[in-house]
Amino acid sequence: MRLSPLNRRRLAIFCQHRRGFWSFWIFLALFLFCLGAEFVANDRPLIISYNGKHYFPVLFDYSEDTFGSEFLPTEADYTDPDVQKAINSRGWMIWPAIPFSYNTSVKNLSSPAPSPPDWRNLLGTDDQGRDVLARVIYGFRISVLFGFSLTAISSIVGIAAGAVQGFYGGAVDLLFQRFIEIWSGMPRLFLLIILGSIITPGFWVLLIFLLVFSWMSLTGVVRAEFLRGRNLDYARAAKALGVSDIGVMWRHILPNAMAAVLSFLPFTLSDSVTVLSTLDFLGFGLPPGSPSLGDLVAQGKNNLQAPWLGITSFVVLGGVLTLLIFIGEAVRDAFDPRRIPK
Repeated sequence: MRLSPLNRRRLAIFCQHRRGFWSFWIFLALFLFCLGAEFVANDRPLIISYNGKHYFPVLFDYSEDTFGSEFLPTEADYTDPDVQKAINSRGWMIWPAIPFSYNTSVKNLSSPAPSPPDWRNLLGTDDQGRDVLARVIYGFRISVLFGFSLTAISSIVGIAAGAVQGFYGGAVDLLFQRFIEIWSGMPRLFLLIILGSIITPGFWVLLIFLLVFSWMSLTGVVRAEFLRGRNLDYARAAKALGVSDIGVMWRHILPNAMAAVLSFLPFTLSDSVTVLSTLDFLGFGLPPGSPSLGDLVAQGKNNLQAPWLGITSFVVLGGVLTLLIFIGEAVRDAFDPRRIPK
């Protein structure tokens, strides 16, 4: 697909922004790496060869009696020395680089949990004996996926709402603005506490709850662009030729409004990642035991005698937000019409 001259100019400006360009590739590499968390950090082998047959525990569940009639027909525990001995006697296993999942309790620690970093647990363990590096990998994935989902859905709703406000104006705009002012003043944290007392919040429950309030972040920007664009000559000409309101909004005004929207998206994404970490830190986020960057921050606060927990949470969260801010700066410069590529 060939890019238009305008998009080629924007891409050139983005690439010239060195911080944003390299931050984009670093963030993309980290995200793709963590997408395959099960293949990197898991308490199940990647491949098992037993009696000439191959098994893939990382993808499928097998019962223990698959690897010997002396075992029970229950789900196999591959950390059990007896199971490992039975498999190795008639085959072999290939383990992930980190032989622990996010909820694996590490056995035979060198010191009581939380234990300091060593060659077995590169970032140490938390106060429940779980490998911190494994929880960081899984927590990074779920935080970024939550941020992407919340940003994408809230942006679609917010753009649609802002487009209707700006295009029709008048009473529609006035009533919508009053509704947004009232709705934005709702005490979200108190409502979440009430919700948490009724049901156990999960990924989708939190996503829907935060979506109810976060869609307003882009509405003002889109509304302003549509208020300006609806009075321009090309929009008036399209309406005079009989193009429907939706056609004018979608084909003529929205492409010009997207320049401002795309400049805000990386910052919106960083806010979405932060809000989940904040809720997990306060105890109103994902269910207990879930891999979360906010839970890691809480671990650092509750275990000041284990500084590696606080340092790890600070570096991971600070690094993610820094990368997203640098990417946002590069995108903002790319869509700035005053910028000229060198």
